[in-house]
Amino acid sequence: MTNLITAIISRLRAVFSYPEDTVDRFDACLKIVLLNEGGWSDHPADPGGATMYGITLDTYRQTHPGASKADLRAITMAEVSAIYRAGYWDRVRGDDLPAGLDLVAFDGAVNSGVYRGAKWLQSAVGVTADGQIGAKTVSAAKAANVPSAIKRALQARKNFLLSLSTWSTFGKGWTARLSRVEAEALKMAKEA
Repeated sequence: MTNLITAIISRLRAVFSYPEDTVDRFDACLKIVLLNEGGWSDHPADPGGATMYGITLDTYRQTHPGASKADLRAITMAEVSAIYRAGYWDRVRGDDLPAGLDLVAFDGAVNSGVYRGAKWLQSAVGVTADGQIGAKTVSAAKAANVPSAIKRALQARKNFLLSLSTWSTFGKGWTARLSRVEAEALKMAKEA
């Protein structure tokens, strides 16, 4: 699956007109999110319901009214990328955040909603956690000790996940996901 994702992402570069460095960062973060999300899932205990590559049926229906589960299963990687860029990456201002913190905010937004992903980032960089990433959050993120902020944001996220009634069902997977995100985010921060 990794080779397929890499091939599709490289073809998408011609479609999206973003500066090369931000396309590369989005691509790198998207690859990790997609590896975390996997393919088709319709677990009865998941409040998100049916998902394909982490895109819920409700989210897909926002751009494809009346779509069925079969339609969702047939989603293209171009659609997946466009949904993730507009619905999550752009809303957490991934292009404006330091490397590593962009992944943390993006993956948190995908897994638990943009509002929560933004709040965890804001708490980690010491600004008011209002769930809206603006100039103050971006400025604080750029001034932050990025590795420390990564760890604080992920700990806040883990604390939230531990409080959910579905922890007993999904906790092992969430813990593995948080570990992968932390390792990749710290690597990105170090390479920046």
